[in-house]
Amino acid sequence: MAISATSSTTSSTAASTAVNDKGVLGKDDFLKLLLVELQYQDPTEPMDSEKILTQTSQLATLESTENTNKALSELAASLSNTQQFSTIAAIGKTADLGSNAIALDKGSSSTFEMYFPTDVYKGTVEITDIDGKVIKTIDVGTNDKGVYQFTWDGTDKASNQVDAGIYYASASYTDPNGNALKTRVGTYPIESVRFEGGDTLVKVGSSYVSLSKIVEVY
Repeated sequence: MAISATSSTTSSTAASTAVNDKGVLGKDDFLKLLLVELQYQDPTEPMDSEKILTQTSQLATLESTENTNKALSELAASLSNTQQFSTIAAIGKTADLGSNAIALDKGSSSTFEMYFPTDVYKGTVEITDIDGKVIKTIDVGTNDKGVYQFTWDGTDKASNQVDAGIYYASASYTDPNGNALKTRVGTYPIESVRFEGGDTLVKVGSSYVSLSKIVEVY
């Protein structure tokens, strides 16, 4: 019986060391502990079969949980890859940022970009205030389709400096066939896609924006 007690103490010490090394018990640790208990049990007082079943059940539950967590991690990675490939498929389509607002700081000008999906024969860019009142117009000129940059000097039609704040930019134009068309700031073709720091960025105009800022792709 003395040998059994010594062996049991040695096993307990080894198990304790394993716990201290890993910090937590895994399924392999539970299995090893169960085998040790069976190996060094007192023949005159065998282990309670109910206890063995309980430990086995705990082991099965632990393994099932680990398998579930692994499956969920693999599913999340798969969904992430699928989303990235879906974003790549959007190259060439038009992205809508949901707003045609432009900002004007006090004493400065405002530079913005606008996309014309067809060739422009003639047209004007209209700068409006929050009430929809036209503050300023800018000539578009005759240009091929594409993204063009405009600069508003921050003055109204009478060349008076307006207050700093948020304004809105849109354009009315005709194509070479005489069709009357409209466009606005905030809609651009998606030229490329970049993945950076876990975020998906798309190039619209001359800038990259987060995919989360796009409200519609068509």
